[in-house]
Amino acid sequence: MSKHIIGVSALLVILVSLSCAPSPHAAPDAQATSGVAQPSQGMPQHILVVAVRGEPPSLASRPVVPFSGSLQRPRELFNAQLDFRDENGKPQAQLAQALPQLNTATWTVNPDGTMETIYRLKPNLVWHDGEPLTAEDFVFAWRVYSTPAMGTAATPPVGQMQEVTAPDPRTVVFHWKQLYPDAASMDRDFQALPEHILGDQFQSDDATAFTGLPFWSSEYVGLGPYRLTNWVPGSYLEGTAFDSYALGRPKIDQIKVLFIDNPQTALASLMAGDIHLIADPLLSASDGQALEQGWTADQRGVVLYSPVGLRTGLVQMRPDAVDSPALLDARVRKAIRFGMDPVAAVDALTGGKGIVTRTITSPNVDFYPQIEGAIEPYSYDPQQARQLMETAGYTTGSDGLFVDSGGNPVHLSVASSSGDREEMEAGVYADGLKRAGFNVSQVVVPVQQLRDPQTRALLSGLQIRGGADRHVSYQSTQIPSPENRWTGDNRGGWSNPDYDRTYQRYIATLDPTQRIQQLAQLERLISQDAAVIPLMFNVYVVAHIATLSGPVARQTPRAGDTFLHIEQWAWTS
Repeated sequence: MSKHIIGVSALLVILVSLSCAPSPHAAPDAQATSGVAQPSQGMPQHILVVAVRGEPPSLASRPVVPFSGSLQRPRELFNAQLDFRDENGKPQAQLAQALPQLNTATWTVNPDGTMETIYRLKPNLVWHDGEPLTAEDFVFAWRVYSTPAMGTAATPPVGQMQEVTAPDPRTVVFHWKQLYPDAASMDRDFQALPEHILGDQFQSDDATAFTGLPFWSSEYVGLGPYRLTNWVPGSYLEGTAFDSYALGRPKIDQIKVLFIDNPQTALASLMAGDIHLIADPLLSASDGQALEQGWTADQRGVVLYSPVGLRTGLVQMRPDAVDSPALLDARVRKAIRFGMDPVAAVDALTGGKGIVTRTITSPNVDFYPQIEGAIEPYSYDPQQARQLMETAGYTTGSDGLFVDSGGNPVHLSVASSSGDREEMEAGVYADGLKRAGFNVSQVVVPVQQLRDPQTRALLSGLQIRGGADRHVSYQSTQIPSPENRWTGDNRGGWSNPDYDRTYQRYIATLDPTQRIQQLAQLERLISQDAAVIPLMFNVYVVAHIATLSGPVARQTPRAGDTFLHIEQWAWTS
């Protein structure tokens, strides 16, 4: 925790030292800005300079080219799909005139359980190189994605598709092998590809050569609000507003995206006026709070907090790998749940900006009351934890810690990846569990070791992790094992036949009301078994100067990225 405090103090020093820095609209010394274009007073459409975490290997929306999730892929700048998800996770038409509607001519279900969805493209759509976008580009994309050698043929939604056809240049028809509720909201999971650029290479190249084409990076041609004009490897890329963007030409003419790995470097550049916005996930919540303190006096900037990063505790459920056989008892797992203090974690890690959760589903969704009513309520309550442990046959020894009938302590390891934030979070939970009576040891696993999927799956006690914010992650089929080379998100090895059956009904149900009911049932089963313990939604932080309007905070995990609605962003002075 001391390193974390030192980091925040250092940031405050930076902010104080830069409190007399020139306005972002002043013209700083050219040498000091290292070539970064600077805005000037009275130029309402000057270049927008943003910082993202690291250099992406690709600009494409769908990951034909693998990339690290820790990087920010500025895909919303250069891409457009049939639809996108807004800040509340609601699907909105983008390239399509409208989204398919169930039980209409645009979304039909056949007696054999297959389906068809029909999209009508907006008129006069073109690629960044000026070539027309046609329905055949979606057909070509399906051919690429469904090729097994590409490695994504089984992933949704492509794995659920039978075929994609184009009866005319503006009509795209998706033929589905099975019922698929998200057929009208594919977002970045399915994007068109320019056949006029990639068609010949796809026919002649193998998968390795095809995914290695410069098209995916420095020669990228998309459909988004900005057109790629320059890419300097290891440094930055640039784009120009695209006149023919489906949602209208951006109000800001040019954008420059700097690749910055160090948050302190990005913060110093922001305060000096060299950049105008820092995209997530570069900054931490403490960075954002320090920025707010530094900006309070002159209101020079805005900090946005998006509570979209699910954090969970996973109990090891494999008998041959678990810390103590006690963890295989649901009563003990529920006691552990009552011994964890996510409120303290939200306060310590996000300054209260995050959201405590008892569900995988975000409390910010509009139907959450129906989900909340289905689960077992709980909060941090050491007394309740002790009562549950007594019910399970455990008592407390002379040191106040739980022991079994033979006087053996109930040991529980709390594991996290290395890093100030991760270690602090696990420490908060470990402290709460100790106060509740558990004999706890905190385990820090180096990031290099966590890259080994077998190591991740066999952590012996309680592991704190992020991601896995969709219910598919907790099926039995997602349990890592030697048979699947330790892949899968269900790292704790939880298996519940009722959950598996309910999930299969959930993904085969099209009626929205029935789907919410089944989602509530999934959450109820997770709550009853307590092998998966939802804890909090961590915040992603975006900071920008006050004279830039338009960036929004996202409210649910299925929302878009930092650059949502960028065609509407504008300078206020």
